[in-house]
Amino acid sequence: MKLNSDQKRRYNRHLILDGFGEQGQLRLAQAKVLVVGVGGLGSPVALYLAAAGVGTLGLADGDWVSLDNLQRQIIHTTPDVGRFKTESAQTKLAAVNPEVQVVLHNRYLSEDNALDLIREYDLVVDGTDNFATKYLINDACVMLEKPFSMGGINRYSGQLMTHLPGTACYRCLFPEPPAKSEIETCSTVGVLGSVAGVLGTLQATEVIKCIAQVGQPLTNALLTFDVRDMAFHRFDFAKNNQCALCGTHPSIIQLKEYAFQPCAKRPKTE
Repeated sequence: MKLNSDQKRRYNRHLILDGFGEQGQLRLAQAKVLVVGVGGLGSPVALYLAAAGVGTLGLADGDWVSLDNLQRQIIHTTPDVGRFKTESAQTKLAAVNPEVQVVLHNRYLSEDNALDLIREYDLVVDGTDNFATKYLINDACVMLEKPFSMGGINRYSGQLMTHLPGTACYRCLFPEPPAKSEIETCSTVGVLGSVAGVLGTLQATEVIKCIAQVGQPLTNALLTFDVRDMAFHRFDFAKNNQCALCGTHPSIIQLKEYAFQPCAKRPKTE
């Protein structure tokens, strides 16, 4: 596979970038990335991955655009209200880079479909807003030995980690999700819209690094930030050999979804 003249112009800033070059760009062109959740995080992730030239982008989301999404979900616009988020996003991504193949999965991830869906991709991005799906993505990716980027935002802050096969998973740090009574969601406490852009851009950068084999991914570490004082902190931690999922003697050997979904699904309206 070689880049044609138009591709060389489009990706010129990558091609002249030290350590990236044509080989890194070709790796992106051959990659298949699944973005789970096309909201606050998935919006910048999908836009930057399409612009970067990722060959295939899968978009998984069963939700549709509502007016209160537009404060932070920048891939959607006012005329998109009522459309499936995946379909709305596909329109923008085609305008950004028509060479990227966008595959739509108009459904929520569940224990019934997660393994089959994730199996078809090289890397997964968690852009979701609830712990049930975050643990589902973590567990499915570890079982399938797939890398993933996991992110979360709340109020003025965010957190990010990357998993590659053999490195610490989300359960190494947080073995079980918090109790439902302890969970704060964006729908109950709010979130600064641009925080989603900060974290989503970091997630897209991690994905590009992993695929193009540039730099060191954020593995065995958790990055947190608070935009009120622009404080970024990295916490390094080791893979937990006692982890119930990826440890020496795992007890979680079958995919199971947690029952609670903190962010309730809205009934679809015309």
